[in-house]
Amino acid sequence: MRDPYQILGVSKSASEAEVKSAYRKLAKKLHPDANKHDPKAASRFAELNAAYEIVGDDEKRKAFDRGEIDAEGKPRFQGFEGFGAQPGGGFRSGPGGAHFESFNFGPDGFERRGAGGGGGFEDVLRGIFGGAGRGGGRGFGAGFEPEDFGAAPGQDLQAAVTISLPDAAKGTKVRVQLPTGKSVEVKIPAGLTSGQQIRLKGQGWPSAHGKTGDAIITVNVAPHPVFTPDGSDLRLELPITLYEAVLGGKVRVPTLDGPVELAIPAGTNSGRTFRLKGKGLKAKSATGDLLATVRIVLPEKADDDLAALMKTWRDKKPYDPRDGMG
Repeated sequence: MRDPYQILGVSKSASEAEVKSAYRKLAKKLHPDANKHDPKAASRFAELNAAYEIVGDDEKRKAFDRGEIDAEGKPRFQGFEGFGAQPGGGFRSGPGGAHFESFNFGPDGFERRGAGGGGGFEDVLRGIFGGAGRGGGRGFGAGFEPEDFGAAPGQDLQAAVTISLPDAAKGTKVRVQLPTGKSVEVKIPAGLTSGQQIRLKGQGWPSAHGKTGDAIITVNVAPHPVFTPDGSDLRLELPITLYEAVLGGKVRVPTLDGPVELAIPAGTNSGRTFRLKGKGLKAKSATGDLLATVRIVLPEKADDDLAALMKTWRDKKPYDPRDGMG
């Protein structure tokens, strides 16, 4: 993937607010719903969301800037230090005493296994001492067999995937590239919220003589340009005109299932929230609601007639909505 800063069109010194603003503008421009006839719209929108997942998260952004993760959020291999920095074995000394580690790269990718009675310890010893002395005394020069230490389980691995809010609401299937090099299909259940994890049995790091670990997939839901999840509910700001607020009327409200009409009563104030039942996210107990909060929006360009009307209203029928606030 390209540099996430370039995708968002911001500099590395951009503030959190600048990054968020850039994302929102691009999300509205690149959203598949706004580019229904562009077959590449979905991939560009996914790339944008992946970039925002890195730059929009303070910890991930710092890790990326330090070179610890790549543009897809995957850890970069930084190498290792210590005795015998070579394939098959390594040795490092720490505050708690000697610490053995084995490093292997096989069909399933890079493995790092610590010692202390676990799998991979015998590989380190063979790498250091050449496996000499088979059949002799049981010292460092002796041949170590797997049964000397017991079969160690494989390690779980961590991976992440970002999906859109509509996919999270309805459920979907996505392919996830694991650090082992494998590509697996993951079924995302409907109603899953950002940060929840899915465990894939037996898809983690294998050990030399034990069971394979699991893959823990963290699912992140990309920010939506219109809707904001609030538990199983969805929230949105609903812009209305001044005359709709004063006179009332019917307005179109977007939902994940398509637009619906909402009746705005006459005399509606900005900030009033309307609840649309069953238009939120699925949950175990019931489907959430859509909470639309009204925001009165004046014309973008100055209007002399409106200004004259307001002056007349101010002079003839003044009122103070802040009376009593102190």
